[in-house]
Amino acid sequence: MPKPESFPIEKIFVPTKQKKTLKPETVAEIAESMLDIGQQTPISVRRDGDRLVLVEGLHRLEACKALGETTILGVVVTAEFAEHKPQLAERPEVEAERIKMARLKQLRLEKEAAEASMAALKGAGATQAPRSRATKGGRDNAKASLGRTEKAKPKSLSDWITQQKGSGGRY
Repeated sequence: MPKPESFPIEKIFVPTKQKKTLKPETVAEIAESMLDIGQQTPISVRRDGDRLVLVEGLHRLEACKALGETTILGVVVTAEFAEHKPQLAERPEVEAERIKMARLKQLRLEKEAAEASMAALKGAGATQAPRSRATKGGRDNAKASLGRTEKAKPKSLSDWITQQKGSGGRY
């Protein structure tokens, strides 16, 4: 691994894409840590002509700027390393977390749909309960209330014809 060296902060260029990921609260935490124990991890930069391009360490760089530092510890990496460095989305642990979150979201949606379905059935049952008729045994006739919304399957051809005549259907 290359030996860390000190670089002037004003010579380090930060790509716009990286600037968008800046979190001020993280910068403040790192700045406090740097005041207590100093910079523990060097940033990574690559050479681009006479300027340095930040590869990794945006929050450390911004923390040093906030503290009024003019230099920062860093290591120079090759352009190949900078290009082949796995991006956050390509790292296996990030992909596993993304899959886990998608699975949890799917389970939550399924649970909400089941609860909504149960609530709708309970609501429909409350409006149909007074209309249901009692059978010889004194129990509610579940098939009678279901028959209004869903036709019972006939057992024979003559039952089917009778059912069709009663509903005005063609046979």
